[in-house]
Amino acid sequence: MGQRGESLSAGERQLVALVRSALADPAFLVLDEATSAVDPQTELRATRALEVLLDGRTSVTIAHRLSTAENADRVLVFDAGRLVEDGSHAQLVEAGGVYSRLHASWVAQASLGAVTPTGTMTP
Repeated sequence: MGQRGESLSAGERQLVALVRSALADPAFLVLDEATSAVDPQTELRATRALEVLLDGRTSVTIAHRLSTAENADRVLVFDAGRLVEDGSHAQLVEAGGVYSRLHASWVAQASLGAVTPTGTMTP
């Protein structure tokens, strides 16, 4: 593993950090792009593990992937550094604002096969 995990990949380091979080058993957790460096299959497993880890805890998850936002109880949408929308995934899709447009674009790309199962766009 090397000192401070230097021989681990970015995705492996993320998974170790999630395990450490589970062991610490915090009441409040902040996750910043918690699954951004893992492959799609590992993201699915990590997402399931996160559901267990986050159950009964307050958490703030910072994410760019809409698949992550869809699972949140509350979504805050920032644009140009300003909070522009606040609500559940369903409420924001219906609202027709920034989030709704991003979601519509994501769905359209998914129908063309240009979005990975994790919700990230392919070039």
